[in-house]
Amino acid sequence: MVDIPGEPFFHPDGNLLVPAKHASSPWSPQMMHGRLFGGLLARSLELEHGAEDLQFARLTVDLFRSAQLDPVRVETHRVRDGRRIRVADATVYAGDKAVARASAVLLRKGDQPAGEVPTTPSWSMPVVAELGPPPVSSGQWEPPFDIWMLDEAGATTDWSQAGARRAWVRDTHELVAGEPMTPFVRTATAADFASPLANMPESGSLGFINADYTLTLSRMPTTPEIGMEATGHLSHTGVATGSTTFHDPEGPFGYCTVTAVATPPMA
Repeated sequence: MVDIPGEPFFHPDGNLLVPAKHASSPWSPQMMHGRLFGGLLARSLELEHGAEDLQFARLTVDLFRSAQLDPVRVETHRVRDGRRIRVADATVYAGDKAVARASAVLLRKGDQPAGEVPTTPSWSMPVVAELGPPPVSSGQWEPPFDIWMLDEAGATTDWSQAGARRAWVRDTHELVAGEPMTPFVRTATAADFASPLANMPESGSLGFINADYTLTLSRMPTTPEIGMEATGHLSHTGVATGSTTFHDPEGPFGYCTVTAVATPPMA
């Protein structure tokens, strides 16, 4: 499959979103990529429940059913609207079947409390402008987004590296035609990448497929590029969990925890 640079992943048709061919997954060319469900869920939640004085502080995305490259729709529901908290749910439907869902917690912004709290340190990785063009993918599936894999010294590398993994990722396609991706939608779409970053073995053959992920965010990223640092992986009897820290050039701004289940490796 040859990707068309910049072509949107979805085109709106009434209340439906019609996927393009490059919305496919590395697991199958007929299977929609799970990262796009996260983006669509975040998009609808932001459009229907977002507000300037509220921060999307938590987003949990459940990826419980695969979908073909067929039109989908998203429905949302506000669960709670309080003085300092808003909770909303969203579901992606393919036909009459729910294929993914999300729950979001929005918290009202306010004054920062006094006092210093030990915080996650900034990483020392070079920014994308210092790295140059993203390396060309050597795999059979060409990701429809830019990736810079980094070693501990900040040099570009590949999946075979040992030790902790770090990466910058940048979307190069609109999610929905005619709509620039907001920082929240970019983060929710990119978050699916936290699973392979934390769970990929050094052989480069991914044996775990993402089942869900939870983002916790103190703020939104300030650049289109989102930095990810894998900080933990645990697995046993085919069940894996991984953790990552999200960065932008100003420092860390959130965390992502994922769960994944063993599946035959991609050819």
